[in-house]
Amino acid sequence: MDVFKLAEMIRYQPDKMAKVDVASSPRLICGLNCFEPGQVQKVHAHKGADKLYYVVEGSGEFSVGGEKRTLSAGEVLYVPEGLEHGVVNTSGARLAVLIVITPNLHS
Repeated sequence: MDVFKLAEMIRYQPDKMAKVDVASSPRLICGLNCFEPGQVQKVHAHKGADKLYYVVEGSGEFSVGGEKRTLSAGEVLYVPEGLEHGVVNTSGARLAVLIVITPNLHS
């Protein structure tokens, strides 16, 4: 049984969003995306893969399919496959987001 303490895994870097691997398999990718104020995850899409964002700490602006919304700690966002999505830390504090992706098994 694998148990993870997310708060102890969070890492930040000054030059760009930090990515921390939490767990992965051929059927699942789970990680932390950690943003200093002003850092960005550029808009992108995943063909054949759904994605979840869970805000662990802080708040930021999330975009999905052209719609933007500010989410904060404790909120979850679902992104269906193929929709463009991205994140901007628009706050003055750090932002840590758990991401879960179902890899494209049909490529």
